Amino acid sequence: MAAAKKTAKVSKVEFIATGRRKESIARVRLTPNGNGQIVVNKLPLDDYFKLGTNKLVVNQPLTLTNTADKYDIKVNVKGGGLTGQAGAIRQAIARALCKAEENLKNELKQAGFLTRDSRVKERKKPGLKKARKAPQYSKR
Repeated sequence: MAAAKKTAKVSKVEFIATGRRKESIARVRLTPNGNGQIVVNKLPLDDYFKLGTNKLVVNQPLTLTNTADKYDIKVNVKGGGLTGQAGAIRQAIARALCKAEENLKNELKQAGFLTRDSRVKERKKPGLKKARKAPQYSKR
């Protein structure tokens, strides 16, 4: 008979959450006792988002709750453009922070970071060039 091996697994606490904006979907892993490092699709935040506004949007929940140095964040995001992805990451980080610390929920809810922004692109209508743009009118 083979002896059963007991291996002690080190339990790593992670808070996982999902955020959505336009066509983008972001999955976030929040690891406590970190140093504030944010990695998006295996790239540092500064390399992934070149625009300062997108970096600001991603960091909004952390700066609001003063938890920027407490957690390491790994993000997997796909779909949409960079602005939509930044909004999706913001929502996911806010949701993960709520799981990590219950007392932050009211603060994040009041700032509007937990609410999904439901605005999406309007569909194209038949006979029009885009959703609302009509072809040029010619009288004669």
